[in-house]
Amino acid sequence: MAEIVRAGRSGRGARFWIFVAFMLVLMALFALLGTWQIERLGEKDRLIADVAARASEAPTSLPAVAEWPSADFEPYDYRPVTLTGRYVPSQSVLVFTALSEPRGAARGPGDWVLTPFRLSSGGVVFVNRGFVPQESAPAFLDGKDLSGDEVTITGVARLGEAVGAFTPAPDTGRRTDWVRDPERLKRLATVDDIVAPVYVDLPAGPPGALPQGGETVMEFPNNHLGYAVTWYGFAALVPPLLWLWIRRQRRSGL
Repeated sequence: MAEIVRAGRSGRGARFWIFVAFMLVLMALFALLGTWQIERLGEKDRLIADVAARASEAPTSLPAVAEWPSADFEPYDYRPVTLTGRYVPSQSVLVFTALSEPRGAARGPGDWVLTPFRLSSGGVVFVNRGFVPQESAPAFLDGKDLSGDEVTITGVARLGEAVGAFTPAPDTGRRTDWVRDPERLKRLATVDDIVAPVYVDLPAGPPGALPQGGETVMEFPNNHLGYAVTWYGFAALVPPLLWLWIRRQRRSGL
C-alpha cells in the first residue's frame, strides 16, 4: 500500500489510480466467483447424496390423483415408483435425444418413446419406455408391441424437463417434441385426462431390446472445486502483478 501511495504522490494522475482500482475490483470479482463455486460445490454434493438416497429406496406409489394439482412432486424425483394401469399405445410420442454414453448397445441420435399410462385409480403418467435409434423411432408410435391389458410396472420417477425460451415447438406431424415435459406431451398426444407432472423411466430390458430402457442419468459432473481453486488462484495473482506494475511505473517515472 505504501508503494501505491508513493506512486500516487509522484503525479501519475487519474489513469494510474483508475488502473489500480480496476485491478482491485478484478481481484474482488475473482474471489467472489471462487466463493460462488464453493457454494455450487455444496449444492452439487447435496444433489448427488439426495439422488443416491432416493434411488436406493423401495418403490413407492405416487400421490392420489386428487392431490396432483397441489402435491409437491420434488421428493419423488429419482425415486423408484410402482404404477398399475394400462398403456395407451396409440397416443405414444417421441422426444428427440442423442446418447453419447449409453448403458445399452444403441447410441447416437434418436428418440425417447413416451407412452401414456392410464392408472387404474385415474389420471395419466407418461412412461419413458426407453431410447430408439432415429431410423427405428416411427415404428414405435403405433405401440403395436404393447397390449392394452392392465399391468404393474416399476421405474424411476423424474420431474418434467424445463421448457426454455429457445425450445422449438413440437413437430405435430411426426409427434415429436424436444423436452420431456408432461404438459407439452399431453397436448402433443391429445390426452384428455389429468397428467402427472412427473414421467417414469423404465429399467433396462433384455440385451438388444428396443426401446432401450435403463438410461436414467444418475451421475453428475462435479468440477466446482477445481473451478473455485482456479478463481481463487486468479485473485491471488492480482496483488503481486499489481505490485510489479507499480514498481515499473516508479522506475519509468511515468
